[in-house]
Amino acid sequence: MTDPDKALKRAVKRLKSTGKPKEGERLRTGVDLGTASIIVTVVGEDGLPLATELQTAQVARDGLVVDYIGAVDITRRLVANLNKRLGVELETAAIAMPPGVNPVESGAHRHVVEASGLAVSRVLDEPTAAGSLLGIRQGVVVDIGGGTTGVSVFQDGEVVAVADEATGGTHVSLVLMGRYGLTFEQAEAMKQDESKRDEVSRAVLPVMQKMAGIVARHADGYPGPAYLVGGTSALKGIDKVFADELGRRVVIPPHPMMVTPLGIAVNDTNKTN
Repeated sequence: MTDPDKALKRAVKRLKSTGKPKEGERLRTGVDLGTASIIVTVVGEDGLPLATELQTAQVARDGLVVDYIGAVDITRRLVANLNKRLGVELETAAIAMPPGVNPVESGAHRHVVEASGLAVSRVLDEPTAAGSLLGIRQGVVVDIGGGTTGVSVFQDGEVVAVADEATGGTHVSLVLMGRYGLTFEQAEAMKQDESKRDEVSRAVLPVMQKMAGIVARHADGYPGPAYLVGGTSALKGIDKVFADELGRRVVIPPHPMMVTPLGIAVNDTNKTN
């Protein structure tokens, strides 16, 4: 199995550098249509990233595409960039949805990816994609996205329960907007400002506690650590908030924003349906 820490560090590096595919190598691609960004990742047969493309975007809300044309334009451009960088024509991709989303609602995601020139090989839920990358046998994967907090409970390597509730990074930004009189863009920038990390964490503590409460309700009675992934997991002190609420060990992998996109990519079967 690929070392997830090594793969995550490589995924971030591959935003700027490009690996060289082997002759005839079967590449796997993942498209993550998030609330705050679109990330397309390509991995080789060893599971390590060869190239990553990312663009901030507001084309989805609560896991569902709300700006179809915008999503197609951005995804098509990112895929074209990857084709050029790698010197290949990517053919397939896996996609992921929040837990509990039915196949009809996932149709827009599929159509966006197909419009970018890729056949969708697999559809899975986001925390499960993250868990498969991390190799989790026992525990809870918490994917804190822009709009929702998704939960997948793993027992003996199998997903036994899933849930998804509204509250994520966008709600953090809304709190900052109200508290400091900021625009949404300014609030997003404040979250990324290293010098403001302590101030942001204090201001949004109730939001972090609400996220932890969501997980506590759905993971009650199941053993194992809680693994936090998604960009909002980078908030300072969020691991302690969750540990206090859940009464269990909390793990945040390196570069948590890249866990789900990379997990999606390694689940591409590289076969058309």
